[in-house]
Amino acid sequence: MGSEPSDRRRDKAANLGVTPQGEDFSAWYNELVLKAELADRPPKVKGAMVIRPYGYRIWELLQEQLDRRFKDTGHVNAYFPLLIPMSYLQREAEHVEGFSPELAVVTHAGGEELEEPLVVRPTSETVIGEMYAKWISSWRDLPVLINQWANVVRWELRPRLFLRTTEFLWQEGHTAHADRDDAMAETMRMLDVYEEVARDVAAIPVVPGEKTPGERFAGAVATFTIEGMMRDGRALQSGTSHYMGTNFARAFDIMFQDPDGVRQHCHTTSWGMSTRMIGAVIMAHGDDKGLVLPPRLAPHQVVVVPIGRDDAATAAAEELATAARKVGVRVHVDRREASPGFKFNDWELKGVPLRIELGPRDLAAGTAVLVARIGEAGKQTVNLDGLAASLPARLDAYHDELLGRAEAFLAARRAGVDDWDAFATRVVDGWADALHCGRPACEDDIKAASGATPRCIPSAAPPEEGACIRCGLPSAWGRRLVFARAY
Repeated sequence: MGSEPSDRRRDKAANLGVTPQGEDFSAWYNELVLKAELADRPPKVKGAMVIRPYGYRIWELLQEQLDRRFKDTGHVNAYFPLLIPMSYLQREAEHVEGFSPELAVVTHAGGEELEEPLVVRPTSETVIGEMYAKWISSWRDLPVLINQWANVVRWELRPRLFLRTTEFLWQEGHTAHADRDDAMAETMRMLDVYEEVARDVAAIPVVPGEKTPGERFAGAVATFTIEGMMRDGRALQSGTSHYMGTNFARAFDIMFQDPDGVRQHCHTTSWGMSTRMIGAVIMAHGDDKGLVLPPRLAPHQVVVVPIGRDDAATAAAEELATAARKVGVRVHVDRREASPGFKFNDWELKGVPLRIELGPRDLAAGTAVLVARIGEAGKQTVNLDGLAASLPARLDAYHDELLGRAEAFLAARRAGVDDWDAFATRVVDGWADALHCGRPACEDDIKAASGATPRCIPSAAPPEEGACIRCGLPSAWGRRLVFARAY
């Protein structure tokens, strides 16, 4: 294969840069998603998204981490239909009202108008509820613990790749239980799973807590969330877990006979995490050079760049990669016919945690140059002997450093506030912990005046009484809420 013309390589190198975050965070994000080859926009379908292989691999790795935890907690996977009869959604009035503006409806099929319109699922509570009503008859059938990996469609007016798209990928768990206590334990168990994945896999520190009624999932009795801080100080809802009470069980007649022979309605839950989490990773860690990927979600944890035209460097790189794979490292050898500088910039843009440079002089000395995407160490000259075996520990240390950096950023941009001026200043680029009266009208007033919404009532917030940050009425929650501008 011939080498790429030098002018084309220069054009590519010039095109690698992105708008600095401080100049325009939104432009930075949009450019980075495209230039790092995470996703692209298809023609003519507003809000749709093509997930490219590099972006899809991140999703696969997230799937693996979630799916293992679901199965470890007793859940099994199933699949339910994409098309749902409109009448099913209408059985739970609050649910259909909440989703009505986002529905995509099929009215014609096979060249004919349908007797009943079909909704392209925005979520699957209704069709799953219908099936649970068929499958559950006795207390011995409970609990039912099912997860689905699927796509859903919600018609977005202001789409943004990964964050808000008309069609997105996710998992949705749906469970049925004999009583409230068991269902609530499930709701909180899955919230804990999401918090663990965010922290231990994505290196994102999150604040778990309950949503206010105005932010609650349509049809739920209680909604719980994990909220992550992005590098512009905004919040991103990164996973939710809902206790449905008996709302859907009553709508779909999901009942069981208890040990005393009495028929009871099941208590149900639902919980989900989506490809929006890729957006969270981008915005929680990225910098002006591009992506900064956590090692446990990086398609390539290590990239080896052989330098020079000496075949010995390429052979040594392949040998190093083979040894690294044997200890469980995802490693890629960059054999492209392009300059080392172009490759270095490209892999920095794509957020690879560790880069190894290997040239003739390094080989002669029995060393390599190791470069971490973040951190104070910079370039290090390391011995080739034992390098592959050391990579898992180095990647774990990188994860810890990335998590620590995100924790420090969150701490610096989050503060308790007790007066409106301090609140309005804090939510410009961070989070405010404040007391609130609990009135939806006051929430709306706060949003209109500051752009901030109540993200959650943090689970770990200590009891506290006092006056609402906006209207001065007594606090309704007995704890401070997290307020922030959000995606």
